[in-house]
Amino acid sequence: MGGFAAVVLAGGEARRMGGADKPTLPVGGQSMLTRVLAAVDDADPRIVVGRVPPDLPVHVHSTREQPPGGGPVAAAAAGLAMVPEQVALTALLAADLPLLTGEAVDVLRLTVESAPMQGAVYRDADGRRQMLCGVWRTRALRDAVEQLRAARGDLHGAAVRELMDLLRVAEVSWRRSGPPPWFDCDTDDDLRAAQEWAR
Repeated sequence: MGGFAAVVLAGGEARRMGGADKPTLPVGGQSMLTRVLAAVDDADPRIVVGRVPPDLPVHVHSTREQPPGGGPVAAAAAGLAMVPEQVALTALLAADLPLLTGEAVDVLRLTVESAPMQGAVYRDADGRRQMLCGVWRTRALRDAVEQLRAARGDLHGAAVRELMDLLRVAEVSWRRSGPPPWFDCDTDDDLRAAQEWAR
């Protein structure tokens, strides 16, 4: 077992942003999706679950949950299905994390590799786990998805919290200067804040 993959969830309806195609919105001259993919440029494969813009400047694999609109857990399952069995670690990331960096991902990877845990996520200043900014042992994440599928009968509409409750998670604090890597853009105000940080 070895290697590192990334699954980037690029679906959702962005209701609080008027239904915009969030991952394609620019921050610092690049789309949010491009910026997230750059933070995992050493991942192989990089899988986007959702629409992939034709002008995306990097090569990725793409898929969709079936039926579409099933939510983040169903999307994560679709992405995991494309990760080869031998890949040891998988990053599971939202596509609207424009301030994510390779350094921040490396911190999570090192935490998983050095701790007897099944994954690592960032914890924000309010103590909330940022569950779509994490790195996981691929087999454990896949097993948890299947356990949840068996319990519910269907992953459609499952909450990320339901999946995380089945996993042993290390919570990581970001102690470096600069913006938090888990900052996501759910509103126009969030997008403006990210633009300021990215200058």
